[in-house]
Amino acid sequence: MVEGQQGLSWPRWQRLVRAVEELGFDGLYRSDHFVAPEGPYEDALELWVSFAWLSSNTERISFGPMVSPVSYRHPVMTAWQVSGIDALAGGRLRLGLGAGWNEREHYSFGFDLLDIPERFARFEEGLQVITRLLQSDGPVTYEGDWYQVRDAQLMPRSPRETGPPITIGGNGPKRTLPLVAKYADEWNATSMNLADYRERTRQLDAMLEERGRQPADVKRTVMRRGVIGRNDAEVNAKLNGADKAALLESGGMVGTASEVVDLLGHQSEAGVQGVMLQWLDLDDISGLEYVAAEVLPQVR
Repeated sequence: MVEGQQGLSWPRWQRLVRAVEELGFDGLYRSDHFVAPEGPYEDALELWVSFAWLSSNTERISFGPMVSPVSYRHPVMTAWQVSGIDALAGGRLRLGLGAGWNEREHYSFGFDLLDIPERFARFEEGLQVITRLLQSDGPVTYEGDWYQVRDAQLMPRSPRETGPPITIGGNGPKRTLPLVAKYADEWNATSMNLADYRERTRQLDAMLEERGRQPADVKRTVMRRGVIGRNDAEVNAKLNGADKAALLESGGMVGTASEVVDLLGHQSEAGVQGVMLQWLDLDDISGLEYVAAEVLPQVR
């Protein structure tokens, strides 16, 4: 998983896409932001433009946003773009959706982030619109406070009858997990230790059962910072002053290949079904090559 707002240009994106496809990783995911919460503006290749290129230039990998906010992307437009991109890619898109959080980009580009209760109310309406448009093969009507559609239908459709899987990311038990239980096919947890993760997954299981769904209906994945090197010196150089212990405590994949394999084993024992490495150095293709050669064969 890469941060698209932190210098993602066409050459970097194309190198990353080709590397992930050729090296055997399962997928490539990216954020959907105009700019980081602080610091200078950098290249930030637009999300769906980048996925159109990926769809046409790969055959194997899954991909998707982690996550795309409804706060500055109208759900009708998102559903339309998703339907077309998933058709182009032959059904490989996983759609991550969120409520929005980055105050700077909303202020700078004129989007209303809203306070948290209203933000999540709007998010749920966006989920309603997107899932209905993607999953229905007939006209859709929806009347909400934030969004309205009337006899609306999108074509071309995804090659999957129920559309792309919906991923909701976040850890909040009061607002996020209930939406996961109601709408999602995948829950992606962000930085947290394994004890907290186990507690959240128990809470999610209970919410799913209340809705008549099975725990197995929602795939469990996590996003973890990836700092992986051939030896301790390389790991420390990549940390660049970051607190290794703190990253490990929050679930980070930090260390040499053998150490990361052990960490991944602990994640699996806790019920995690997939790990997205947050790869902050967009030019570190040699690091990806090392992970592909020394880590992937041991965890499949």
